[in-house]
Amino acid sequence: MLEVEFETIPTVPTADEVLDRSLRRAAAKKKLKTNIDKANEEFVRAVGSAIHDKLKSVVSSFPSFERLPPFYQEVTDILVSLDRIKKSLGAVSWAADQARIVGSGYTRSMRSGVDTDQKRRQAVARIASIVHQVEDDLAFLNEARNILRKLPHVSEDEFTVVVAGFPNVGKSSFIRLVSTAEPEIAAYPFTTKGVIVGHREIGKRDRIQFIDTPGVLERPADERNPIEKQAVSAIINTADVVLFILDASEHCGYSIDDQIRLQDEIRQLVDVPVETVVNKADIRGIEGYPAMSTLTGEGVDEVLDLLLTYRKEATQTNLREPPQPETQE
Repeated sequence: MLEVEFETIPTVPTADEVLDRSLRRAAAKKKLKTNIDKANEEFVRAVGSAIHDKLKSVVSSFPSFERLPPFYQEVTDILVSLDRIKKSLGAVSWAADQARIVGSGYTRSMRSGVDTDQKRRQAVARIASIVHQVEDDLAFLNEARNILRKLPHVSEDEFTVVVAGFPNVGKSSFIRLVSTAEPEIAAYPFTTKGVIVGHREIGKRDRIQFIDTPGVLERPADERNPIEKQAVSAIINTADVVLFILDASEHCGYSIDDQIRLQDEIRQLVDVPVETVVNKADIRGIEGYPAMSTLTGEGVDEVLDLLLTYRKEATQTNLREPPQPETQE
């Protein structure tokens, strides 16, 4: 399984920070040379090398987005744009190479010992100009880093229940009752601002993964906001089963007809089972649907047991599947 560790991406420095740090290191190396021409040559070599290394480290600190699981690819694209990240990483990599090329070129020209002070100043000016050309790219990458590092870890290897439905129907309350997640609970819609992940231990060595999605509004896909698109991405790419929660009391602010339409849309989006449950059953239920109340706890264990049957079926199916024969190279 590919580990996605966005939180380990270090802060991306600004263009001025890259230059200041590299110039200080180069100045320290310059002091080690007693010959002024050799000192200037060493200074330019050190500046080009330090900037190259720093910018390359920025690029390498980001994961290979092509190798990310589909969920992370889609959410990254929704939040910060994959194309923009790739372009900025490419620009920073270009600047790193150019800084080294310019530094090496000036270093060779300085070996004649002619006008080394002037050439040092020219080299630094050109290298600084290169770094400032990617100033906006560095700023964008740091902004993207700050957003992506807040994404939860979603495992592809664990049985996953995605909890879906309109805002304020009780999704977060259910997740809090059955898993380790601690989502914010409030009596107003759109409390959940992003995807929240929780787990429930099953036995000693196994667990179920629950994903609490933001409320998805029943409207065309191109009209959904980024938070809603995250929810759809989670539903499509991570679910082994979807738990769709209805609020029959309609206290969530949406009619039961609108909620049923959203349920039907989600059924069309996924190839996994969609189990619909009515929450707030202490106020009102709907005949033919399992019922629960996340306020009183009534029916919550029964809903959890229902979800566990899907996990048991999936486990048994995997055990029945014969191993794939190894291909000969």
